[in-house]
Amino acid sequence: MEDSPKEIVPLPQEFYEQPTLDLAKALLGCLLVKESDQGMAAGYIVETEAYIGPSDRAAHSFNNKRTARTEVMFHRSGLAYTYLMHTHCLFNVVSGGEEKPEAVLVRALEPRYGIELMKTRRGIQALNNLTNGPGKLTKSLGITMGDYGSSLTLPPLYIAKGICPESFSVGKRIGIDNSGVAKDYPWRFWITNNKFVSRHQKSEYEIKIKNVNN
Repeated sequence: MEDSPKEIVPLPQEFYEQPTLDLAKALLGCLLVKESDQGMAAGYIVETEAYIGPSDRAAHSFNNKRTARTEVMFHRSGLAYTYLMHTHCLFNVVSGGEEKPEAVLVRALEPRYGIELMKTRRGIQALNNLTNGPGKLTKSLGITMGDYGSSLTLPPLYIAKGICPESFSVGKRIGIDNSGVAKDYPWRFWITNNKFVSRHQKSEYEIKIKNVNN
């Protein structure tokens, strides 16, 4: 039985104004929340990847590429950037500030609230398989392309204060082998030894922290 959620307050706009690499780390442990007519579903962010265009060959905005898909990346920080990959919707946090098209991909969550709703949406019962991937977590929470461009400081889709991890690990991003030198940038971050991390936990190094959310 999960606890009933206490009052959950979205993080302020100022939280999203920090540099992209710092934001990618600060998001670890935060609570990603989606409210819908079916109910609320939420989980702690346990894995992120930073994408720093226009110099990052792995970023959609490399070379300042501005299309209907990437348009929101050129707007203010703290907006939702959703896009489709292999029919799956992926969720990103816009960062970098206006005209600096950067973003943080949320790769995995630890389920916290609305777990039965998540299981229904995914059609599975295994808790550790509900949100351990970027496509899995959006389906579990009900995040869709309709959330594109929405502010993450207001319901129905927002990020709130969560837990403070004891440490996080740093390593290479996943699935970007065709991005030249960018494939080796250590811009993937995850809560060390968390069982909901999407894939391998081979790290370059580990950082002990007191409170990454503040």
